Amino acid sequence: MILTVTLNTALDITHRVPALRPHASHRVTEVIERPGGKGVNVARVLVALGHEVTVTGFAGGATGRVLRDRLAGTPGLVDALVEVTGATRRTVTVVEDRTGQVTCFNEPGPLIAPDEWAAFQERYEHLLGSAAAVALCGSLPPGVPVNAYAGLVRAARAADVPVLLDTGGEPLRRAVAARPDVIKPNADELAELTGAHEPVRAAQDARRRGARAVVASLGPEGLLATTSEGRWRATPPAPLAGHPTGAGDSVVAGLLSGLADHLPWPDRLVRATALSAATVAAPAAGEFDRRTYEELLGRVSVTELASAA
Repeated sequence: MILTVTLNTALDITHRVPALRPHASHRVTEVIERPGGKGVNVARVLVALGHEVTVTGFAGGATGRVLRDRLAGTPGLVDALVEVTGATRRTVTVVEDRTGQVTCFNEPGPLIAPDEWAAFQERYEHLLGSAAAVALCGSLPPGVPVNAYAGLVRAARAADVPVLLDTGGEPLRRAVAARPDVIKPNADELAELTGAHEPVRAAQDARRRGARAVVASLGPEGLLATTSEGRWRATPPAPLAGHPTGAGDSVVAGLLSGLADHLPWPDRLVRATALSAATVAAPAAGEFDRRTYEELLGRVSVTELASAA
């Protein structure tokens, strides 16, 4: 079983409009509503790849009930979310058909009480007992301590469960020192963590700070992986039309899937890059276009880079 943690789950709502104009009314041509939050998106992709997945984190209020009802219809996915008093947040993504540009509105999430945080930690440590790997994903809702991910990384390491961390800002900075097996920042998050804007140098610095491996998302340019086994660049054959919401979550799913299947690093990067690109071609976050994914598996280029001096 792969465990995904989403402390700030969301109900993701995507609106499509012909064109987005400030200070104007818009006729929405399509509405897509999905359970979301980064770890939930990761879980959905993993299930589509054939893995058994358990989702934990927080859910509450009417929005949380809708989210859990939607999760209940996903074969292979187990809901282990902790019920809270506050209401689960919503995110609204507006996709402009004319240009493909995306505008996002993200609510902050519910206030988590100390007893709710303690209940989650107890459940998390119990779930680690049957997990083959764990992904810690996304932002922290109000009330959760900023060093939360550091503690969760340490608990996974104590249970001998490989842990992948996908977050940014201060939670990432504090958690890196706990030595996660993999971190998956985007270029901006990596630069904020290290102060270096050149990705290869920044990834090396992130490893010195504690991360055992760094897989940086570079947008249309693919992935940069820096590990104890080597360094690689993985690139798709060409940029795909679509919107990038959820592409980073598919990278996480690809890396975890490759880990579960005992693939070497280059093959994990091929899977993650193909999934990311196929997500850009899909209509909603947490989904990927399977035909595009299968076509790209044989077309992603992985280049080994010289080791750092």
